[in-house]
Amino acid sequence: MPFYLKEADVVPEVVKFQSVLIVPCRFCPAASLAVRKSRPFLEFFRGHLKTRCFEKIIKNMQSRLENEGVKTGVFRSSIFNYVLCMWNAGKRKKLRQCASGYEAVVVMGCEGAYEGVRDMIQSTDCQVFRGMESEGTFAVIPKFKVPFSLSLELFSVTQTH
Repeated sequence: MPFYLKEADVVPEVVKFQSVLIVPCRFCPAASLAVRKSRPFLEFFRGHLKTRCFEKIIKNMQSRLENEGVKTGVFRSSIFNYVLCMWNAGKRKKLRQCASGYEAVVVMGCEGAYEGVRDMIQSTDCQVFRGMESEGTFAVIPKFKVPFSLSLELFSVTQTH
């Protein structure tokens, strides 16, 4: 079951840094936002396996930080490294190398993603922040729609304590 996540307004915490790297997981946060906003999870042939409402959240965070004079970057992942908690050794090494050029990292994912990124970049001087908060786990009903999109209908949410 994926984690049901919501945005955390982390910008006030990280605006004090000169540079921030945003590290998104492409599964749980994207699925959560697609469900919350009643938007497609995937639009095949249109979004390159990205969820547009999640991408909008990331771009909004970048804009807010850049308007405050903070240099930002987004760590990109391929289809083979789509779910952050399942990244291979090569992707973990690339993150460590990339993060060394930033003062702070914002993880857009669950607690496991946050802890994973913290472990991956522990040899750097970066501070790590949570960009999402977990409300539990959720189950969905997939709905394929024309033209070539996958939407998710919320079936249930199990609160975590």
